[in-house]
Amino acid sequence: MPAHEHESDTTTDPMARERAHLAASRAALRAMREDAQALDIRDVTANWVNAAVLQAQIDERIKSLADLSHTPLFFGRLDYLHPVGAEQAEGASRGAARSASAKGGGGRRAGEQFYIGRRHVHDADGDPMVIDWRAPVSQPFYRASKKDPQDVGQRRRFGYTGGELTAYEDEHLSDPTEAAQTSKLLQAEIERPRVGPMRDIVATIQPEQDEIVRSGLGGTVCVQGGPGTGKTAVGLHRVAYLLYAHRERLARTGTLVIGPNRSFLHYIEQVLPALGELEVKQATVDDLVAAHVEVRGSDPAEAAVVKGDARMAEVLRRAIRSHVTLPTEPVMVVRGSRRWRVPAYELEAMVTELLARDMRYGAAHEALPQRIAHAVLVRMEEAGEAPDDRVQNAVARTPAVKAAVKAIWPAVDPAKLVLRLLSDPEFLAAHADGLLTEDEQKTILWTKPARSVKSAKWSAADAVLIDEASDLVARTHSLGHVVLDEAQDLSPMQYRAVGRRCTTGSATVLGDLAQGTTPWSTESWAQALHHLGKADSVVEELTAGFRVPREVIAYASRLLPVISPGLAEVESVRESPGSLAVREVAGPAALDTAVLAACEESLTQEGSIGLIAADARIPALAEALTAAGHAYLSPGEETTAESRLTLVPAALAKGLEYDYVVLDEPAAVVDGEPDERTGLRRLYVALTRAVSGLTVVHAAGLPEALGGTGAAR
Repeated sequence: MPAHEHESDTTTDPMARERAHLAASRAALRAMREDAQALDIRDVTANWVNAAVLQAQIDERIKSLADLSHTPLFFGRLDYLHPVGAEQAEGASRGAARSASAKGGGGRRAGEQFYIGRRHVHDADGDPMVIDWRAPVSQPFYRASKKDPQDVGQRRRFGYTGGELTAYEDEHLSDPTEAAQTSKLLQAEIERPRVGPMRDIVATIQPEQDEIVRSGLGGTVCVQGGPGTGKTAVGLHRVAYLLYAHRERLARTGTLVIGPNRSFLHYIEQVLPALGELEVKQATVDDLVAAHVEVRGSDPAEAAVVKGDARMAEVLRRAIRSHVTLPTEPVMVVRGSRRWRVPAYELEAMVTELLARDMRYGAAHEALPQRIAHAVLVRMEEAGEAPDDRVQNAVARTPAVKAAVKAIWPAVDPAKLVLRLLSDPEFLAAHADGLLTEDEQKTILWTKPARSVKSAKWSAADAVLIDEASDLVARTHSLGHVVLDEAQDLSPMQYRAVGRRCTTGSATVLGDLAQGTTPWSTESWAQALHHLGKADSVVEELTAGFRVPREVIAYASRLLPVISPGLAEVESVRESPGSLAVREVAGPAALDTAVLAACEESLTQEGSIGLIAADARIPALAEALTAAGHAYLSPGEETTAESRLTLVPAALAKGLEYDYVVLDEPAAVVDGEPDERTGLRRLYVALTRAVSGLTVVHAAGLPEALGGTGAAR
């Protein structure tokens, strides 16, 4: 499977033909964009509303047809042995005026080729020049092998340098005389230096990743993946695939990507646009619940753990339902000269029935006046009157009915309810009885109760409680699909908050149990999926590492028996001798100098550099970098000509990747967390951010789990 470099530009040269096809495809894409820009909708819209909607759709189409110069238009080619089926042919030409088989009748003719790329491109006749990677006909590009060629005679991969096609590599999958080999171009693409945000992996998706990406919309998929297994990129590509396969449905119901923090979301935000998907929203869990109150405070770890416990959901349910009071007095409704009486026992039956149905509190609050009014209408009909729905609505709005509902089933403000629970020991005790211990109740009670919702210094965990209470009052809107990344760090109550956003939809849950760095991080995916409301989800495990060098992941994996016993170690496919250096310096005074030297050494290499340190060490290192004349970036920012070095607090390192990482003082990273297990997990995250090389610099002793200082120097 030799890789071919360009040597000549003769018309018989395969490289010249491939470059010509690339140029023609780019020209066709420009023509598609120009056609969209030239559309005149003045004569096809009935009114300004229709015109605005149609114009917005056209503008979206124009944006999606942009030719990204840094993104190769196609990255592979499939040569099938026989015509493909009708379904595949249709998928291949989705969006085109006619299918690839239109000229051939029933299917693609033997000997024709499909170019696989990031989006569909067709020529002036509607015939496809580039096939979307998500189309059924593209699937063998990722799944076919020597053992299972899937009717592919040849698979060709393309190599690019600076956007220019510079190499190709062929695999003759149906040739028994050619041995299976590792693709050098594929390996080079995986190892290509990073100079900006997260890259898509569409050209390098592996068979086990492709199975997850193309799994159906109906079910929720949970992906356990260690560092470098590509779980985040798999999740994002799954969104792109689902939007392709179920675009109309998801256009109505919506999609959402949830990440752990803003730096992470900024890091991944260019992946979906590179695949032609522009409308997927991104948020953190804190963003989801931020609409209720302003978060201005924080909790001690022990208080946040209790507030995040699933038992709080039942505490809130009890507290809300405690507002309901069984009636002891009848309701007397006056209509003209007549008085209509609904006795207390009948009112009690209505309330009991609503409670038994376990409706949303707000829905029952709206239903009760209609129930009372209906009882009045029955009496009217028995007296010979003929009332209609307008009369029932009028009765429901009478002062007597309103007063009765206010006394029996009053409206509840979720934020005020949580304020009272956290401020009033007796109210909390009444509804936490048998659920929270006395010590747990004391842990979450405010020492200085706030006077009002606006003056309270709400924490992130408090906002999640208010979100839960809000859902108990009125149902939260559900989306069609949610991707939840770094899911291992969520509390049970946060899982419930996310689950409410996809009760009628599905989810892709991504994470690594070994990287759980919150005191409330989940112990098992079964537990997490139960709280998410998706207990019947499929759990897939990715164990093949494509990003982190074998030497580095093996060093970090020494921590696994302590931080996550029983979890499979990532097996890296990348051999990179010399990728790990562990350097001990003589005392804290020499640490900053040694760290700067390691950064300068890394900067002689191509690609991005991440200096990761305990949060408390960041100010000192920032000062040292500035004094040495090194400009540095914040996590998530794109590298520039002036700086390829990012200063990363350990708390923000999760999910980020750098070509070379310098890790400052591992012991300080561990000590910066509330407990040793969380600290070692934070260290595991920091150790596994490197794609090409890791240098560990320390003055204090290394954690015992790493085996002291016996590693390679």
